[in-house]
Amino acid sequence: MDSFKALVVSRDEETKEQSVAEATLTPADLMEGDVDIRVEYSTVNYKDGLAITGKLPVVRRFPMIPGIDFAGTVEASTHADFKAGDKVVLNGWGVGETHLGAYSQMARVSGDWLIPLPDGFTGAEAMAIGTAGYTAMLAVMALERQGVAAGSGPIVVTGAAGGVGSVAVSLL
Repeated sequence: MDSFKALVVSRDEETKEQSVAEATLTPADLMEGDVDIRVEYSTVNYKDGLAITGKLPVVRRFPMIPGIDFAGTVEASTHADFKAGDKVVLNGWGVGETHLGAYSQMARVSGDWLIPLPDGFTGAEAMAIGTAGYTAMLAVMALERQGVAAGSGPIVVTGAAGGVGSVAVSLL
């Protein structure tokens, strides 16, 4: 891909005012990494909303492409575990905060940050679960490690109307 579209958060260093705009970029504009991915799906997380609105200092470097997770297809790779055509998923690793994120048609990241798209899932399904679902499942697994089981009694989920909380309610 010679050029691609991305949502870019910028900041005027003098006034500290933040702006968001669609931009046309090239692969040369991407950060370091050993895997180039054609981003097909992402999610809108609370953290992404904060990054775009500038309400809290989520973005640690400017300009930044927000978006903390994605599913996509490997375009090019020098990482031993991934090759062109592989379907992958990423969440976390500072993507959208310190490393250019998922609100773009292309991303370049470390292959160590990627996992293969699980069998039986489409990219859209993986992102329907997204970081919120992953986080909720980690919380449920932590409860299970502490001996909490289905018959243990009621569990209170704070923030149950949000992404993580609503998935946690479904899982529980």
